[in-house]
Amino acid sequence: MTSYNVCIYNLYESEAKMNTTTVNISFQGSLLAEIDRVANTESRSRSELLREAARSYIARKRRWDDIFGYGKTISARGKLTEMDVATEIHAYRRGKAAR
Repeated sequence: MTSYNVCIYNLYESEAKMNTTTVNISFQGSLLAEIDRVANTESRSRSELLREAARSYIARKRRWDDIFGYGKTISARGKLTEMDVATEIHAYRRGKAAR
């Protein structure tokens, strides 16, 4: 067994041992078919895919909450204006389009 296989085995073994709760979620048929297609393509279960999706969403939400919190803090100090924000957004988009 290669070290790569051992790592994957340990990952699945630890997921199987975690404390889980079963929930019921309703999906449109087309979305569920896409979820199943992606899970099958990646050789994992629907549950594994949905757990990862939930973790990713929560992490992204926290990052955005931190960004907006920082912006509010700076704005409250009177050091950031709406024009500053608009200028930075424009510069970011211009730089992104140039790539």
